[in-house]
Amino acid sequence: MNDIATPSDADLAAAWGDVSADGTEAAPARVLSQTEIDDLMGFDDLPVVGEPESGLRKVVKAGLISYERLPMLEIVFDRLVRILSTSLRHLTSDNVEVSIEKITSLRFGDYMDSIPLPAMLSVFKAEQWDNFGLMVIDAPMIYSVVDVLLGGRRGTSQMRIEGRPYTTIERTLVEKMTVQILADLSISFDPVCPVTFRFDRTEVNPRFATISRASSAAILVKLRLDMDERGGCFEIVLPYATIEPIRDLLLQQFMGERFGRDNIWETHLAEELRETEVELEAVLGEQSMNLSEVLALKVGSRIVFRVGSSDPVKLRCGGVPLFVGKAGNRRNRIAVQIENKFTTGGMTQGTGSR
Repeated sequence: MNDIATPSDADLAAAWGDVSADGTEAAPARVLSQTEIDDLMGFDDLPVVGEPESGLRKVVKAGLISYERLPMLEIVFDRLVRILSTSLRHLTSDNVEVSIEKITSLRFGDYMDSIPLPAMLSVFKAEQWDNFGLMVIDAPMIYSVVDVLLGGRRGTSQMRIEGRPYTTIERTLVEKMTVQILADLSISFDPVCPVTFRFDRTEVNPRFATISRASSAAILVKLRLDMDERGGCFEIVLPYATIEPIRDLLLQQFMGERFGRDNIWETHLAEELRETEVELEAVLGEQSMNLSEVLALKVGSRIVFRVGSSDPVKLRCGGVPLFVGKAGNRRNRIAVQIENKFTTGGMTQGTGSR
């Protein structure tokens, strides 16, 4: 007979609070504490370095994108801030301040879904990289630029009419500023890699401004432009496929850093190789023989080489033929005068040396 005790209905009811002892439904009595919830979610403590994460934290982070930092890209956009501040002052005849709000990585499709509308989406092409980028200008900046370029007074509130498309004048003025930003962006990339960003078209619907797949990775750079009491933000999106041709250059920690090549080491290696001593073999002649003939050799056997005294002599190093020369005598020693360099396809004329 089995001695294991089975829990009664009353015990189960007391443990879970599903039903009372008399069988009627009761309010749930089993409530998870905050500690138990944190353990389940994996948010109780910061994960220890080297220890795998647990709970839903790991599931959530699995859907995020983590890309390597591109140090040189930050330097490029720092240059853009300085150059753009000067050029926009000349364009608007106003005091303009440009600042970087963030540089981050994300999926291109997630960004396109998060664009606040209405906005202007300017598609541009990187000529030398043969790919595209995207510039998104938000509504406050559009109205601020139009107001400044048309001579609006300072301190006036921005008049925004909901539900109407942007007019031809607004699009033309914003495109003029976009062309100026792209020209300055090209100048900013010059120390890293010469590139020309050419304005392609302007869209107001994100569906028509798709330049990459939704799952592709992209770099998002958000900049803020302030003109006294007016201003707004614009964002530059560069898919990773666009900057792939210069990825190694953007990974540099400082300008001019080289990867995988060191001129000092190359020079030192070349000098040491020139001082290395090698042994050369002078092959006066060679004879091909069958194995039976070799086995029949004995003391006193003679091998006849079909080589004359004027025939060329091969010079080899480690079994590799290098030169062809002529045998002779110099200071009571047998010498070889090098006449040609030995190549696989034939012999090339070389300088006469010994």
